[in-house]
Amino acid sequence: MASIIPREIVLPETKPETEWLRGRAVRKVSPLRDHGRLQAWWTRELGDWATDRGEVNPEWRFRVAPPGEDIRPLVPDVAYLSYDRMGDATERELQAPLVPPNAAIEIRSPGDSRRDLEDKVATLLRAGTDVVIVVNSRTRTVIAWDTAEKRIFSGDETFEHPALPGFAFALREMFQYLRIQRPR
Repeated sequence: MASIIPREIVLPETKPETEWLRGRAVRKVSPLRDHGRLQAWWTRELGDWATDRGEVNPEWRFRVAPPGEDIRPLVPDVAYLSYDRMGDATERELQAPLVPPNAAIEIRSPGDSRRDLEDKVATLLRAGTDVVIVVNSRTRTVIAWDTAEKRIFSGDETFEHPALPGFAFALREMFQYLRIQRPR
């Protein structure tokens, strides 16, 4: 039996980015203030945690290849890629890695399609992402998806996940970042 060679779906770089979801090209939703604030919070906090472990970047395009499926572009709002997973990839290859991120964070926007988001989560997990985190500022929840379960954090809970050992925070602390911090 001949093996099937996956094709690579190549999409142009756009602002906002375009991803391949549910078999079609989909432009990411232009973020509003809450989205941008939470994206900045995750980039900073996860980036501080990742020092000496790997890199954290916002809007980092990955070429995701679940086993037996086409290679497709996905752009998490924030992504963490460990040095171990990078292996010996060159700086050029890491511009749009052909490995999945260890962790992908998606910040829900009002215009996001639930079906597209669920497809993105499932595709990242099939490709080997350890945890996909979905943050919803409207419901003040954080959902951590991995291959074993989906866990919903809310209220006074503290977020933590085994894929990010030692990274933990109180949800109230993160959502407090959405408040306007005017000087007095």
